[in-house]
Amino acid sequence: MPLGSPYLAPSETWSDTSLLHALEEVVERELDRHLGVAKEWMPHEYVPWSDGRNFDGVLGGEAWAPEQSKVSEVGRVSLVVNLLTEDNLPSYHHEIATLFGRDGAWGTWVHRWTAEEGRHAIVMRDYLLASRAVDPCELERFRMRHMAEGFEHDHRHSVLHSVAYVAFQELATRVSHRNTGRESGDPVCERMLTRIATDENLHMVFYRNLLAAALELAPDPALVAIRDVVVDFRMPGHGMPGFERAAARMALGGIYNLRVHHDDVLLPVLRHLKVLELGGLGPDGLRAQEELGVFMGGLNDQAVRFDERRAALLARRRARA
Repeated sequence: MPLGSPYLAPSETWSDTSLLHALEEVVERELDRHLGVAKEWMPHEYVPWSDGRNFDGVLGGEAWAPEQSKVSEVGRVSLVVNLLTEDNLPSYHHEIATLFGRDGAWGTWVHRWTAEEGRHAIVMRDYLLASRAVDPCELERFRMRHMAEGFEHDHRHSVLHSVAYVAFQELATRVSHRNTGRESGDPVCERMLTRIATDENLHMVFYRNLLAAALELAPDPALVAIRDVVVDFRMPGHGMPGFERAAARMALGGIYNLRVHHDDVLLPVLRHLKVLELGGLGPDGLRAQEELGVFMGGLNDQAVRFDERRAALLARRRARA
């Protein structure tokens, strides 16, 4: 059914079910595009197996120590956060499958997305253990605690909120992986995370194109959902043990902070969708559009202040060193 078909009801009357049906054709088209451009790759090819050796424990190997890691300190912190985010995949799959369904093009996409994200967790864990990049005991304890708590994202209001959230979240994840690789200090790690970031970018494009179609079908409620997600955005790993402290170290290290969030995540998606330029909106859409503009201006001001504080702190550290 083409977008704009007279069969479609006005956007104000749309339920989640009718919107899922209306977007099914878009999902099918985007799924075909994704399968056509996604490249097969093997996790084991990105792991330095020759660096591996037994850990202490039942095999009587060597205990982990920080000096064994080739990865920078901020790289280790970020790698743990990124892996724990990927590890909670069963909870994410449950959330998205419950909302989008398991049948038809939607179901095919959900399962494909889950399989690709699972590959990311496999290669990251294998790399971390083979290269002794992080403390394996701490990593496993964090994993158990994080997965035991499960995941429930902040925007369960509607299909539109969920589509908007994953469009921004997939880009945020891609940026975090890419920057972690650059800051890691290990070329093997950077190569692996660049490969993962390529997948995350394809996932972002899928959801971003889906969100563009939703804006065409239901501009006012879609804009409201985008406003809600942008203003209250949190990464899916926010509930993991020690997340706030880890996020602060990642922010100072330049991996993910207010400037990165504004410039590399929110702004590119909003500009691509021309969210702040859309016309023909009703009262709700106009209000959401205005509030988005105000929020983005305020976020940029906060990013400027953060950049200044970060530069001053780093300068003091260099002086002490």
